[in-house]
Amino acid sequence: MSSPNLSERLQAVRKRRGLTQKDLATQSGVSLSLIRKLEQGEREDTRLETLRRLAKALGVSTSALIVRPDVAEGTSLDWTPVRDALLQRDGVRSDETPSVWGVLEAVEMAEPLFTDNRYRELGALLPTLLRDADALGSAGRRVRSRVLHLAALLMISTRQFDAAEIALRRAQDDAPGRLEEAAIVNTRCWLLMRLGDLSGTLSLAAREADEIEPRLSRATPEELAAWGGLMLRVSTAASRNNEPGESEDALRFAQAAAVILRNEWAPPSDPLRTFGPIAVATRRVENYMIEDRPDRVLALSERIPKAGFRARASSRNRHRLDVAKASAQLKRYTDAFEVLQEIRAISPEWILNQRMARDILGKIVAKRRILTPEMRDMADFIRLEY
Repeated sequence: MSSPNLSERLQAVRKRRGLTQKDLATQSGVSLSLIRKLEQGEREDTRLETLRRLAKALGVSTSALIVRPDVAEGTSLDWTPVRDALLQRDGVRSDETPSVWGVLEAVEMAEPLFTDNRYRELGALLPTLLRDADALGSAGRRVRSRVLHLAALLMISTRQFDAAEIALRRAQDDAPGRLEEAAIVNTRCWLLMRLGDLSGTLSLAAREADEIEPRLSRATPEELAAWGGLMLRVSTAASRNNEPGESEDALRFAQAAAVILRNEWAPPSDPLRTFGPIAVATRRVENYMIEDRPDRVLALSERIPKAGFRARASSRNRHRLDVAKASAQLKRYTDAFEVLQEIRAISPEWILNQRMARDILGKIVAKRRILTPEMRDMADFIRLEY
């Protein structure tokens, strides 16, 4: 028998709790009309944020209600060449023999394209980079794993989730060491999170963190960053899954590792991800946003330095989106729109792939009788339907 869908799950749990649809709407803050549509099966694409509110009101984990989506909406970019290269089926061959050092230099050149969210440029380079890495054979395992991990990060960022899974599987097969494996697992957790698999994310991140947990007094910076990064993943997944106690415990462990490191640091095993006090602080902001505490989001964000997001612009952008969302919830619509403009100016390709940005702008637009030219331009740019 197939597992029950969202409408059946929601209705069954609500009835077991002795609640009417109106009771659930009152306790969750979700509109009665939306709850009716969910239970009648008219809506299956509900935001994770909405499901978490319903789960909290019903006293269950979000995973008890969630329906894992199929491959989510994609991007207008053509990723076929990258997919073909990942599957080693593009048939393109070169008379030139790549060297390990040459491919390593190429990937080191390509990585800043990802950290700066220049996805089109990176997508154009990746097919060749992947083919060259494959041509290295057994001697190129380390650099090939790094190239495949980079490809996976790009595929997740652009919502090409099936291609990301292929890249991650191959990257892990070639991972040269335990910390490199942990970095790939951390990215796999991000993939599971974006697919809505909160239980899977929690289980995988916690298990991996337990396996590599260092003795803090003797740990190297690389060990601290790898373990602390996984703790942050546990914290966010637990927060989204309506498990605040586990979320706070994981964040406290991550904070302990960050205090020892003192500054943001990108480990050699995971050069595209920094870990340190700022990473912990921005994750706490994200958790506050998940918990519907916009006042705390804005208060804490004021204490986070604007500099320090050295490795990934997306980390800064994600934090700023939380600030924009909190501002919109507190009816500071001008502030929220200014943050969206700031992100667009810095990372236009990144914001195009953020449903959260469209949601925030949609809320701003709904509260305006007349849109400014800048708002119309932003709505057109991020493809807001209004």
